[in-house]
Amino acid sequence: MSLPPNHKLCMIPGPIEFHEDVLTAMSTPATSHIDPGFVNTFGETLEGLRQIVETKTGQPFVVSGSGTLSWDLVLCNVIETGDRGLVLSTGLFGDRMVECLEVYGAQVDTLRPDCLGNVPDEAAIRTALQDAVQAGRPYKILTITHVDTSTGVLVDVQAMARLVQQISPSTLVAVDGVCSVAAEELRMDAWGIDIIMTASQKALGCPPGLAIVVASQRTLAAWRNRRTKVSSYYAAWSKWLPVMQAYEARKALYFATPAVQLVMALHVGVKQLLARGMDQVFEAHKQTSDQFKNFVTSLGLAQLPVSKSVAAHSMSAMYYPEGVKATDLLPRLGQHGIVVAGGVHPDLAPRYFRVGHMGLSALEPERHYMDKTQNALRTSLVEAGFQPKSVA
Repeated sequence: MSLPPNHKLCMIPGPIEFHEDVLTAMSTPATSHIDPGFVNTFGETLEGLRQIVETKTGQPFVVSGSGTLSWDLVLCNVIETGDRGLVLSTGLFGDRMVECLEVYGAQVDTLRPDCLGNVPDEAAIRTALQDAVQAGRPYKILTITHVDTSTGVLVDVQAMARLVQQISPSTLVAVDGVCSVAAEELRMDAWGIDIIMTASQKALGCPPGLAIVVASQRTLAAWRNRRTKVSSYYAAWSKWLPVMQAYEARKALYFATPAVQLVMALHVGVKQLLARGMDQVFEAHKQTSDQFKNFVTSLGLAQLPVSKSVAAHSMSAMYYPEGVKATDLLPRLGQHGIVVAGGVHPDLAPRYFRVGHMGLSALEPERHYMDKTQNALRTSLVEAGFQPKSVA
């Protein structure tokens, strides 16, 4: 695919570059949300999302909104005032999850790592779960940011879910997968995950605008058994569950108008991923990540994650080298046709930058997105006065 003239490659951790078939789906004429063709498309999309996160019985929701709305779609329905929540925070978005839980009345405990770039201590997580159970007030929910986009840190979701099942089996395991779904290995049923929250604009390869949730039957039971009324109108599952079930049954049902063209685009993105097979998708992201991280290490750049074992495969976060600031590097990258993201974590924002390598950049290397990014990064560093050690 040839990019439009003067287009700069969007190599941030979402939104990412879109496949031409996704763009074509976005450019379809106005279509009714109850048109039989669209009803079938939406139904297939919901079924495909279930396959992507590897669940047979989980209930998908696709609602117009940003990835942050996916948190509300879960927490307003599951959490009641006084419920306990345990948040494993590895960055800005984990901290924001605390805020979202508190909005709905949860009593929240937060576990953070010893330093930014690491993951919370497993022994501390074990102790928190045990103490809550022994006190007779187990946590209603434990939230994990699979990949925190602010730090590029990856949490071992499988290990955390196993820990919860061993110590506090009534606790719902909720995964913020905005920056991980369709890039990092994630197996909902096999790992015992109750909730996955994500969005359209990252590894699913579509424009922003769709909040996506997949909820286990156990989670739906917790919602049905709540004692108090859900404190949201737009995000209430009582409104959306019948709509999702209707579309899967190839029937139209209306609550709020879906983003028709975005759903069409997501349908294409989901079909492309499933055609490859998720194991191949995961492996391609791992290989791309390893290659890029080796490259930046060879240049002499330090990375924010403290080790390879806690570093995401969907993105990378690097510190600026000594003597180089954001204003020295990012505009130069732009001049070479590459857009990357600056830092967003308030404690470190001026000190680091981030590169996304998910979707097309990992799955279709023949487009040379990573090659172009690496060449531009090396050249821009030299122009900014930094001499790279070598090039891998």
